[in-house]
Amino acid sequence: MTIAGTRPEIIKLVPVVHALHREDGVDVRVCHSGQHVDLGREILNAAGIVPEEMLERPDAADVADLLAGLVVKVGAAIDRQRPDAVVVQGDTATSLAGALAAFHRQIPVAHVEAGLRSGDLSRPWPEEGYRKLIATIARRHFAPTGAARDALLAEGVAADTIHMVGNTVVDALHWADGRIDADPTLGRAAEPLSEAAEGRALVLATIHRRETGPDALKAIAAGLLAMVEREDVHLVLPLHPRPQSQVLRELLGGQARISLSSAVDYFAFVRLMRAARLIVSDSGGIQEEATAMGRPVLVLRETTERPEAVMAGTAKIVGHDADALFAAARLALAQPMPGPNDVFGDGHAGRRIAQRLARDLINPNR
Repeated sequence: MTIAGTRPEIIKLVPVVHALHREDGVDVRVCHSGQHVDLGREILNAAGIVPEEMLERPDAADVADLLAGLVVKVGAAIDRQRPDAVVVQGDTATSLAGALAAFHRQIPVAHVEAGLRSGDLSRPWPEEGYRKLIATIARRHFAPTGAARDALLAEGVAADTIHMVGNTVVDALHWADGRIDADPTLGRAAEPLSEAAEGRALVLATIHRRETGPDALKAIAAGLLAMVEREDVHLVLPLHPRPQSQVLRELLGGQARISLSSAVDYFAFVRLMRAARLIVSDSGGIQEEATAMGRPVLVLRETTERPEAVMAGTAKIVGHDADALFAAARLALAQPMPGPNDVFGDGHAGRRIAQRLARDLINPNR
């Protein structure tokens, strides 16, 4: 049974689910935890995936309550489906809840995107702690890169349980590109946003991390404003549905050459990344996608668990400093675009994961 509840998890597990369906003798079940009910629905629909378990998000006042509620709800789903193995992805509350629920039922856990480490439990919080905890529970660790594999080895994870497969985000990106090319109606919400640039360089920004608080948001907004005022660009900023986004709305709303919108669907976002000359984000997954697409990305964090993007020359860490953001944006806009880089995978990670899981389920001694 694969377990997902947020849009990034759904994006990155679609290739695994598709690949598992192609494996003989494997019965695939999907559980949606309800953590993000609406975000990601269009991906499941486009992928033809109907979850056997569609749960309601727990009524939670904070992340601790959310985790506790998810452990109970996902555990009940596991009891109903009785899987032989549970697959979780990444470092969300759903991921840890699924791993804990399976562990308490003595069901083996496979962790997709295992081994990412920032080295700082507070950045990103709580994700760094969640993924380290999952590593102590998982039976199979599907590492996206050599650095992730080395991090697991350094923590004492047995080498024969670690499999370097690439990141399924690249598989998903290839799949989304193909779907968009085949169906022009997918992601149409991107059109008015990209057309608003009127020939100017399009800068795409996303800001959503918990640790990006009001002071950080004000500094980021100042840096973005300086970029728009002094460079020939148009900024597109889909706002995350969290209360803190109001700070950005107040500081950037109504400004010339800035388009604010509500969150857009995955296919629209892929279209916007295609059109972007520069991406500015505090997202982890976007660092991977931008590198695969060959788009420069400025990382609005103090550290990253994706050092490969920095070493590839695609990503630059600018933190929450307005001057650093503007200076890095000006430099990136003046330089040639980086080419696509396969440091995060070749688009076949889902197949490798499915084949390993099938061997475990059908012939566990191999």
